[in-house]
Amino acid sequence: MTRGIILAFVLGGVWGAINAVLIGVGITLVFGAAAEMTTFAAFFAGIAGAFAWLVSDRYAAGLYLRLALAGIAYALTICLLTYFAPLGIALANRPASGVLVLVSLAMTTVGAVAIAFRARDWTTLNRYRAEEVLIRALKGFGFVFFTAIVLLPFYAMLMTSLKKQAELLLNPLDYSINVRQGATELFSSYVELFTTFDFGRFVIVSTVVSVVTVLLTLAASIPGAYAISRLKFPGRTTLTRSILLIYMVPAIVLVIPLYAVFSQMGLRDTLLGLMLIYPATTIPVSLYMLQGYFRGIPSELEEAGMMDGCSRLKVIWKITLPLSLPAIASVSLYVFMIAWNEFLFAFMFLDSPEIFTLPRAVVSLNSSEVPRQHLMAGAVIVTIPVLVIFLWFERFLVSGLTAGSVKG
Repeated sequence: MTRGIILAFVLGGVWGAINAVLIGVGITLVFGAAAEMTTFAAFFAGIAGAFAWLVSDRYAAGLYLRLALAGIAYALTICLLTYFAPLGIALANRPASGVLVLVSLAMTTVGAVAIAFRARDWTTLNRYRAEEVLIRALKGFGFVFFTAIVLLPFYAMLMTSLKKQAELLLNPLDYSINVRQGATELFSSYVELFTTFDFGRFVIVSTVVSVVTVLLTLAASIPGAYAISRLKFPGRTTLTRSILLIYMVPAIVLVIPLYAVFSQMGLRDTLLGLMLIYPATTIPVSLYMLQGYFRGIPSELEEAGMMDGCSRLKVIWKITLPLSLPAIASVSLYVFMIAWNEFLFAFMFLDSPEIFTLPRAVVSLNSSEVPRQHLMAGAVIVTIPVLVIFLWFERFLVSGLTAGSVKG
């Protein structure tokens, strides 16, 4: 019983403080008005909410009643400790905003404690169950932490791209926007990028380079991976173990000799040069991913196809490739993201603005002559397409990386 009480109090207090910080930062970013970080008040309010949750559970109250009582206890405690001004928002002056903040704080804190405990009886919480509750709480902390550090920079980048130069000079840390202005004014930075800076050309160039890189990589890695996984030849084991050795050499070390060679061959400042370099850097890991998947496909299927009169190439086309679509999709997505976001080689090899890729074009915006909102808008343009593609093909990426990892 003591173990359950201590654990509930610790989780309630910690979640109360964390939620106060997160919601306070959110208010500051969204509305542009600094919120007071009443962390200590939220910590003790979280303990009060956890205590009310435990007491209501002691008397066998229903789940929703327990959550309501715990939320009321949290709200009353934080109101008393902050003089009815949670996060600096006075309930008397701004009742709607204050109540909204109060409800958000109470629901997130009490809900986090309830999710951590779930159906565990806190009065008979043994060591194993206490560790299970603690692990579940740590997972929640990790999820909130990593979500915050990923979303906050992207939010700041997006909001900065939607602001005017005068607004940025007046308060660079104000990430609120005026939604009452028209769409033309709101997205003026993006319009100027495509009209003044010709960003449409850069999008087309990056798309062409990325797609060609994917096609060349697949054309080399699919037969290579199949040969490694199915055919027997001298040095196969050594080749399999040394596929990823190229990644032991940093890319910055390869830039200087490649720059000299490509300059002599006339491939510098050309897209053809990038289309040769990118597949060379992506083929090894593609071979490694695909050969593991091919080994997971039963060889009896291919043998049955050859017994029916199919040649080796027809077996690959009719049997192996259809079964390998998840792996091929994951490799294609991986290669596309690398080619789309690659900066070092594009920066060193491309000098003509008309053939800049998107990362190289965004760097060209980083100057005192270009407003900062244009730079942020360019960064958003680089990020959004690959983010959408990744979310769309995520299921293929996960299945392609895991399938074939266990041979059977």
